[in-house]
Amino acid sequence: MLKNIGFIGTGVMGSSMVQNLLTAGYNVSVYTRTKSKAQPLLNQGAIWKDSISELASTVDAVITIVGYPQDVEEVYFGDNGIIENSNKGTYIIDMTTSKPSLAVEIYQRAREKGIFALDAPVSGGDIGAKSGTLAIMVGGDPEAFDAVLPVLKVMGENIILQGQAGAGQHTKLSNQIAIATNMIGVCEAIVYAKKAGLNPVRVLDSITTGAAGSFSLSKLAPRMIEGDFAPGFYVKHFIKDMTIAIESAEELGLSTPGLALSLELYKELAENGEADSGTQSLIKLFDSSY
Repeated sequence: MLKNIGFIGTGVMGSSMVQNLLTAGYNVSVYTRTKSKAQPLLNQGAIWKDSISELASTVDAVITIVGYPQDVEEVYFGDNGIIENSNKGTYIIDMTTSKPSLAVEIYQRAREKGIFALDAPVSGGDIGAKSGTLAIMVGGDPEAFDAVLPVLKVMGENIILQGQAGAGQHTKLSNQIAIATNMIGVCEAIVYAKKAGLNPVRVLDSITTGAAGSFSLSKLAPRMIEGDFAPGFYVKHFIKDMTIAIESAEELGLSTPGLALSLELYKELAENGEADSGTQSLIKLFDSSY
């Protein structure tokens, strides 16, 4: 049974995931570039480690959820990285949304050292992270999946092994492609309702339970209406995800015009100073009253 968990990446999502692990009784060690950012978790019982190498060598499993593929490479590879410093038999779980090809590379390098690697990106935003109801999409070996499933169940509810290494990342990219054009529709629907003289909150009461229902409509549209643009998921990270998705789609010979439009709009939003806002801030491009 896995009891000692290492966690790297205590941002908007990661901090809530660590809290849930602590509440469930796991011993959680954390590392961040800036210790002060982890202090709230240390106050709740998390154990501080001074380096990635120290963390990796002292736990049964390492979970990472960092920003970009280059950040994933930085924490996993090299003399001071997770793979080089983890003990044989350790489980390493990357929950960052990253490149499928990078997930395969991590898996292959880990296997050479007797380490079990899984790619397990998540969906559900800050709400899902806090409530422990994230959707977790997993790629890797079934035996490794079964071993870490009790840990994953602390952080999520809909947890599915999609296939071998990289399958979790491909699934997450499918998720982001679906969200991309949906966010445009949500913004247009709210602006339309307001222009038609309707109460957009009352409109949501009707349409969130119908055929238009989605996470973005039920969870993010109310934030749009309230003018709450705090990040449950950063604009800059969504741009990263969509860029990876377009690159992967091109490798597969697919055209994704809806995704391309959404990426163009979010890049414009970021250029307007909203890179660190939540993805719901897209409505600012459609409604100048915000």
